[in-house]
Amino acid sequence: MFRRLRTDDLSATIFLDGRPVQCRPGDSVAAALLAAGVDRFRTTPVSGADRMPYCMIGNCFDCLVEIDGQADRQACLVPTADGMQVRSQLGSGRFDIV
Repeated sequence: MFRRLRTDDLSATIFLDGRPVQCRPGDSVAAALLAAGVDRFRTTPVSGADRMPYCMIGNCFDCLVEIDGQADRQACLVPTADGMQVRSQLGSGRFDIV
C-alpha cells in the first residue's frame, strides 16, 4: 500500500510485537509501520475488528498501539526512536485507575 521513495536512510529499528522494522529516526510510528506493510495496528474492544490509521493527524484514534509499555498511544503522533518497542493493541488498552 505504501512504499518509501528512498530506502538508503533507514538507520533506526523499532520492534512491532518483537519483529524488527527499519525506519528513519523521527518517522511517525504509524508511517514506519505502514511503510513496512503492517495492516493491523489494533482490534476494537467490542467486535474485535482490525483497525489501522485513517486520518494520520490524531483525530480518529484508529492507530492506537502500546509504545514502550504505555497503552493507548496514537501511532500517528509519536516519532520513532531507535529501539522503541511497539505492540499491537488487542481490545481495550490498559488503564490504571487510582
